[in-house]
Amino acid sequence: MKSLLTFIGAVGALLSSKSALADYALNMTKGITSISQDIYSLHMLIFWVCVVIGIVVFGAIFYSIVKFRKSKGAKASHFHESITIEMIWTGIPILILIAMAIPASKVLIDIEVLEKADMTVKITGHQWKWQYEYPEEEIGFISNLAQSSKDAIRAVEKPENYLLEVDNPLVLPVDTKIRFLITSADVIHNWWVPALAVKQDGNPGFINDAWAEITEEGTYRGQCAELCGKDHGFMPIVVEAVSKEAYAAWVADQKAEEEAAAASATMAWSEEDLMAKGEAIYNANCAGCHQKDGSGIPGVFPAMTGSEITNGSAAEHLDIVINGKAGMPSFKMLGDSDLAAVITYERRAFGNSGSVVQPSDVTSAR
Repeated sequence: MKSLLTFIGAVGALLSSKSALADYALNMTKGITSISQDIYSLHMLIFWVCVVIGIVVFGAIFYSIVKFRKSKGAKASHFHESITIEMIWTGIPILILIAMAIPASKVLIDIEVLEKADMTVKITGHQWKWQYEYPEEEIGFISNLAQSSKDAIRAVEKPENYLLEVDNPLVLPVDTKIRFLITSADVIHNWWVPALAVKQDGNPGFINDAWAEITEEGTYRGQCAELCGKDHGFMPIVVEAVSKEAYAAWVADQKAEEEAAAASATMAWSEEDLMAKGEAIYNANCAGCHQKDGSGIPGVFPAMTGSEITNGSAAEHLDIVINGKAGMPSFKMLGDSDLAAVITYERRAFGNSGSVVQPSDVTSAR
């Protein structure tokens, strides 16, 4: 009995510690936005209400079992109705539900309503990557699973943040109200970052919105939370929250890179440069289905090796990659030089002998 009381006391001390609850792996994350912290506080309020109800109900049950057991000669009372008791056990739950509904309604309204955003980010889900666009800054990019995770899929030793690292993270400023416009280019996805308290479906043909105001700099990770096909588990989300000054510098760098990419699309590239760039783009966007060695998956994803497409007309190859075909998604979100590089790689690697494709060919085919 003494050991049981000691155990109960230890559990009670643990539960009464706010820091222990916040750090406990099975508890809800507190997050780094005002909304996420409101949700956490609401969660803990409801949790403790349920704990108190459980203690009262089960305490009454066990007390009754012990106090009025038959061995002590207790005899059950016989009565058919009691309006007073019925009003009590109906009224108390109603009052409890109302007391919980008031703060819950406030949090739900705060989640949905944003009067004025400081900036907007459009998020588009693709099989199996994310596309981020910043309308005010006129920049955008694709975010894929990091190559380090792809290379370690069949390895025994896994890198840090395995399947939770990307090549291009979403960079956001702190202390800024950010509206997220979330959609999809193919099937239903779900953009979920627990620390931001954002979990919103991306539906093809529709735009859902969410918002967040990040209060702490750092790196925050999430995943697609809607089963979306073969590589659903391979499209993580990484958000880098930085100071407003660092964000402005990052935007300037991105604009410079996009200007350089636009300029490169007007140039004639050497086959060597196209192949080098194309291999990286192929591994990031195509190898998941067509395999890194171009062998494909028989009956599911066609091989690049010896294909009539990769060895045939460049115009047909361009049309399929840009516009998609059957189960093949469109890759029109890639720039002209990127598309020229990856198509050239597909046509010249894996023992193929197709022609080289230049960025100008992509521009004409769009």
